[in-house]
Amino acid sequence: MQSKQDYIEMRLPASAEYVSLIRLTLSGVFTRAGASYDDIEDSKIAVSEAVTNAVKHAYKHNPETGMINLCFEVFEDKIKIVISDQGESFDYETTKSNLGPYNDNENIDFLREGGLGLFLIESLMDEVTVYKESGVTISMIKYIKKEQVRNNDERVEIS
Repeated sequence: MQSKQDYIEMRLPASAEYVSLIRLTLSGVFTRAGASYDDIEDSKIAVSEAVTNAVKHAYKHNPETGMINLCFEVFEDKIKIVISDQGESFDYETTKSNLGPYNDNENIDFLREGGLGLFLIESLMDEVTVYKESGVTISMIKYIKKEQVRNNDERVEIS
């Protein structure tokens, strides 16, 4: 069994203005874990989509009271990100099946509205699980492909 190296937890208002703070935090956590640039960027997009979905859908009838919980669990070879809300739930499998598959040759202007965030999240992350008890919880895992470049702090000489 792998042991966790770090656990970071945030609780933020369900407001679009906090998405940038979440993205910055994710960048810091992933960089500290040695993740590649591509893994960081993919994860930022997936997490932004999940948080934006919570902001837009979970608390649409009561936006001023909504909160989003976010945690990062850092392991040696992966980072698990869990985003949860206590707002309105949805049926993930039904939503996914109603969207159907996207074709590579579809013009982006004509993609079906709604659900593209789910498609992006599943495409960009290595594992995705959605729980819908008392709100929605999305668990995402990104396996880390370590950068081949050493961290800057290892190359600094102090004299």
